[in-house]
Amino acid sequence: MKILKIILTSVVLPLCIAGLAYLCVDSVMQPVKFNKQQDAREQVAIQRLKDIRTLQNSFKSKYGRYAPTIDSLKWYYNEGEMDIVLQFGSQDDSIADLNRTNFIKSSRLKGEALEAQLYQEYLNGKAVWGKVNHPIPVKDTLCKRDDFCIDSIAFIPACGDSVIMESTIKTVSGVKVPLFEAKMPYAINENGKIKEYLLKGLDHQLVVNRYYEREDGGRYPGLMVGSISAPNNNAGNWE
Repeated sequence: MKILKIILTSVVLPLCIAGLAYLCVDSVMQPVKFNKQQDAREQVAIQRLKDIRTLQNSFKSKYGRYAPTIDSLKWYYNEGEMDIVLQFGSQDDSIADLNRTNFIKSSRLKGEALEAQLYQEYLNGKAVWGKVNHPIPVKDTLCKRDDFCIDSIAFIPACGDSVIMESTIKTVSGVKVPLFEAKMPYAINENGKIKEYLLKGLDHQLVVNRYYEREDGGRYPGLMVGSISAPNNNAGNWE
């Protein structure tokens, strides 16, 4: 009995104390780890939503509306063209300025057609100046980063589920306004059960807590850019 008591006091008890201490520390550190993991995933998610916004804004400039699907945006990036303003000649050149004035007086063309013809004159070696819209491939201009992959914008980081995106045209005060939104939910409440998305694989109870923390505060439980219900100039809810 004496040996058993010695074993209990010198071995088992310290192990129990160490185990309890570990559990206490782990319970304190778990939310800290959760927040760090959430922050890391959000950084990736935010960049993808920014890329979607960049492509959507360019798409709207080209077509007067937002792309309805991610596949439309991917096609626009891979195959589409965008217009940039190309300035040719120099307005400070008196000869170029005089030639431009004379050309305008003698021409029946106006607007873009006039500028296009002036540009052709410039290419032919004549001293003139002006501005024209010049088409260039979208992929040669937008999202020019080494880590950018057009295929990745379709997916929510860490879970592989698709980004939720919608676009529409609403009439506001008699004016038709194109709108879009793209969402990456932390989780979604499906018939009372919280299904994880951006926070998939993290501590489930902490995911549930984070979901209801946002929901109860009247905020979207996740990351989103733009809005089809409350126009916000395509702001992100992290900004």
